Order: sequence, then C-alpha cells, then structure tokens
Amino acid sequence: MKLNHSDAAVRADSINAQTGSSSGEIDLYDDLTAFAELSPEEQMRSVVHPEKTSTETEKTSAEEVEEEHPSPEPLLAPAPIESLSGKWLEHDVFFDLDTAKTTWYGIAGTSLQTRPGSYLLKLQASTISGKEITFERTITIHAAKYPRTVIQVAKQYTEPSPEQLQKVSQDSSLKKEAFQHVNPEREWSGKFRPPVEATVSGVFGTQRTFNGKVQSIHQGLDYAVPSGTPIAAVNSGTVLLARPLYFEGNCVVLDHGQGLLTIYMHLSEIKVKEGEKILRGEEIGLSGGSGRATGPHLHLAVRWEGIYLNPATLLSLKVP
Repeated sequence: MKLNHSDAAVRADSINAQTGSSSGEIDLYDDLTAFAELSPEEQMRSVVHPEKTSTETEKTSAEEVEEEHPSPEPLLAPAPIESLSGKWLEHDVFFDLDTAKTTWYGIAGTSLQTRPGSYLLKLQASTISGKEITFERTITIHAAKYPRTVIQVAKQYTEPSPEQLQKVSQDSSLKKEAFQHVNPEREWSGKFRPPVEATVSGVFGTQRTFNGKVQSIHQGLDYAVPSGTPIAAVNSGTVLLARPLYFEGNCVVLDHGQGLLTIYMHLSEIKVKEGEKILRGEEIGLSGGSGRATGPHLHLAVRWEGIYLNPATLLSLKVP
C-alpha cells in the first residue's frame, strides 16, 4: 500500500505516519507486524482506524485488508518535528530519519497473547523549537480464528529422555541469553524479502497437536522446499546465533537491530558464523529437516522485543 500526504490511518498492527505540506499519516496494517514512518516537516496529522488484528487472525494479505477500511479521520498536532519515539503495548518503538524523504521509520507489533480490547498507541516528538508534543490513539484489537492441525513426529520430540531434556534446558538458557540482546541501532534497510521462492506450507498462528498429546502454536511461516535449497537473509543484520538446537535443528538467528530478529530453523547446513555481518539476500544456510520436523522445509520466525510476529506481514510491508 502506497500512502500519500493527504490521507492517514491507523490499522491493525503496522504504523505508517507521514507528514507533507499540510498533513501527515499514521497507518497500521493488518496482522502482527508494524511499520511506522513520520515526516518532520510542517504539521502532522494522524488518524485511527480499528480493524481485525488479533490474538487469533487467519492469514490475510495486506491488499485484502486494505479494501476493508473506510476513510480515516484526522487528529492534528501542530509543529515541525525534529525527533520521534513511540510506545506500543509497553514496548519501545525506535525511529530513524530517512533524510532523502524526510521521513521517520520504525517497527512494532502485537503478539498472539494480546487479548482483544482497546490499547493506546503513543508517539512523542520534539519540535525544532525544543517543545515536546505527544500523540495518542486508541487501537481496537478484535478476536478471530486460526486453523488447527495434527502432526506426527518422532517420539523423542514429545517424550524426550532425561538426557534430551537436559539438552532442551541448555538450549532454552542459550536462547534466553541471546534474545535479551537488543541492539538500538537499525541494521535493516529497505524491503524485507522472502528467504526463498517457494510455496508457504504452514501459516502463522496455526494450533498444532503433536502425536495426539503436545499442543503448541505455530509462530512462523513454513516454506515447502527440498533439502539443500539455499536460504537467504530477509534483510541485513548480524548473526546472533548459528548452531544446532534440539527442537529447532540447525538454526540461524539474525539481529536486524532495534529489537527485531529473524529466525531460520531446520537447516541441513549453516553457512554463517556468530557475529558475522550479513546483507539482505546473502545465503545463510541450506534448508533441511533437522530438529522437530516432519520433513525438509524452512521455518521462518520473526521476533520483536520478546514477542513473535507474523512474518507474512513483515514481508508485505512496502518500506523504502
């Protein structure tokens, strides 16, 4: 969706705020990833548009959701803006200025655990005269339904032995330590690209039952690819983790900065090292069926400030 300077909206969970000669915009897209932009020129105008983001949404394209929204109603804030910060569901939203377009950008989102209800989106800006101004808008999150599926996996992944449980515990500690790392500097740049050109075989939010016992929620996208398919980084970042894990199999975690991580699971081979700088589109490994998997595929997950977001939305955002 391309936004112009005379229209603005707040939708499900993406924020897009932009000002022009006499107006600006805030826009929240559907699903669980948010994109924000705000121009520091002239006045800022932002509006809200409640919609179907949810603790339980089925996979929906940005184009399909876009057609559901009525015209937004503006909320004016008077003054040119020099700096911007945000708060969304107790999470900090980082912003960076695109000097070429005089536009501020940031990413935020909501998790599957967020209950339906009304929540405040808060933006705070400093004007060029040094005055602090704030913007608030109530965003309504509605409930919807996700699909369910039943899966058969090796018994060790539903009833692990004491030795295997020890490995699971070690992996949990390792991931916890890694996920606590927050790089305030933005490393991603431009549109997020799919890690592979393939059919999506498993969607975000699916409720899964393993071997008739263990239930979990699928917090990523599965791509149906044969073993050995090259997997690319969805955007630039630093390799935070690159090693085999019990459930995830061979796993790579990329830190894109400002609390945003992407996770690539079940690889047959890892081709990057921890601490390495990676560019968007660069090969990070080969697909496989390692860990808790029924066969070769790629699982892509997106994590932002401790919560999992829908990768499909992040990949659909039209960012500069």
